[in-house]
This record gives sequence, structure tokens and C-alpha cells, in this order.
Amino acid sequence: MTQVGGGRHEPVSIGEVATPPFVKLPNPATLFADRAARFAFVARNHALAPYLRFLAGLCESQHRVLDGLPEPDRPSAEALARAHEHAMPPLDRHRFNAEPAFDATLDRLVALCEAIDMPDAARLALSRLVAADPAARIALARAALADAPETATLGEHIFVAAALQVHFARLAAGLDPAQLVPVGDGACPACGSPPVASMVVGWLGAHGTRFCACSLCGTLWNYVRIRCTVCGSSEGIAYQEVEGGPGLVKAETCDSCRSYVKILQQHKDPALDPFADDCATLAIDLLMRETGYRRGAVNPFLLGY
Repeated sequence: MTQVGGGRHEPVSIGEVATPPFVKLPNPATLFADRAARFAFVARNHALAPYLRFLAGLCESQHRVLDGLPEPDRPSAEALARAHEHAMPPLDRHRFNAEPAFDATLDRLVALCEAIDMPDAARLALSRLVAADPAARIALARAALADAPETATLGEHIFVAAALQVHFARLAAGLDPAQLVPVGDGACPACGSPPVASMVVGWLGAHGTRFCACSLCGTLWNYVRIRCTVCGSSEGIAYQEVEGGPGLVKAETCDSCRSYVKILQQHKDPALDPFADDCATLAIDLLMRETGYRRGAVNPFLLGY
């Protein structure tokens, strides 16, 4: 693993002034289909190919489940105004309760997943989830939203988390981006969840700026570069990567909180996806275990590794 110093920025194109929006809300109609395609691509000739292909099928199921779902229960105008006034995420994942839209999402996703290829352990977990009663399912959902699944239910967690991603992406897509405000370091302004990774983007008008990618609802929010996405410190920031690699994904380390979160150079390769490329670069996580830094990001697809 090689280390890169903390003071280097990619240059902004001459004549282009980066004026990024604060947030970019998810588009569920394309989010999961694009992610499925990226998982399928990174699976080629990869040591984790069977698992990555399973995740491609899972994301394709997330895409297919969208058609005809009932409308989710959205926050009231009063709740949205209160969240804006007090700098709180309007989609409070900690107050999640079962509702018909989520129940339908989970039921349909489970049914679609029965047709995809998956590891034996995942197949057994899916069978347990099919047999689970409503109370057990909502307990699994709340554990997932707390980022605290039990070891015995890690298999079920993947499917429940996938259903929650669909549900919260639909909720986030209906928000007014102008009403979202920063709610704290390492917290999505829409739902309060931690990031799965951050990305340096190449969008028109935002070239070379950084966005964190929510691990739950898929919202992207603008975040200062050379600053820890976990604790907000700008001291002791460095970048580590696998020696000899393409340099598209690096671990951004922070000496203040001793954590790391991956940063993707999406401006160099627009196909990079925060979930798929996080999973595909598991080698970085394995090497980081030897450095004393803890993983500061959340990816429900990597909890078993």
C-alpha cells in the first residue's frame, strides 16, 4: 500500500468555476439499474466474482421492484419545516415504523431474489426471511437502520437493507433540495445516515468537487475536500491505495479519529459507483486492517467481510 500526502487537489478545468449544489437527490428509476450494471462489470475476472454477481442480481431486483409500489408515507409540511429550522434530517431513520409501502417493497424484493444466483449462506438467510413474521421483519429493519445487525442475522440483513434502500430512495427523491441543510459531519442531510464513500465528481459546474454518498437513501451531498467525512477534522488527512493500482479508489485516513473512508475519483471514471466499487476494492480494507485505522463508512453488502 502506498500513501499520498494530504495537500493535493485535482485541478479545475480552465474557465470553469465549480459552483456545486449542496445536494443531489437520488433518482430511483436509474439508481439501482446503474448500480447493478456496475456490479456486473467489476465482477469480471474478480476474486470475489460470485459474490459481486449476486450483488448485481440483488440491485437488479431493487430496480425491478419499483414498478407499481404504493406511495410511501411522506413527512408532513410541518415536519419538513421543523427539520429545516433545527438542521435535522427530514427523513428520520430512527423513527421508522412499518408501513404498507415498505412491507410491499420487502415482500416483492424477497420474491424477486428467489430467482437469482447467490451463495448458499445467502439462500438460507433468504429462506429464513421468507418465513419470518412481521414483528421479526420490523426488528430486522430497525437493526439495519441502527447499523447494528446481530451476527446471527447478517444474511437477512443484506436483503432487508436492500429493501430499505429502495424505500428511503423513494422518500428522498420527493424532497425539496432547497430545503436541505447540513446536519453534521458524516450525516446525510436527508436521512441522517453515514456515507458509504465519497466521490470527486466531474459534473458540469461541479468539476473537482467532492460529494458524500449516503449509505441508505442514495442522496449525495457536497463536502469539503481534505476533510475527514467522519469527524470533520482537516488535520492529519492522508490517502492510501493499493500499490500498482489504477488510483481510482483510495482510503482517506484521519489521524484525529483514526478512521478511514474510501474516496472515488469519479471525475476520472464516471462509471464508478460508491457501493459497487467499495465492494470491488475490498483489498484496500484488508490492507487497512494492518494500519490501525478503523473503517468509518457503512456498506450493508460488506458486513460479512
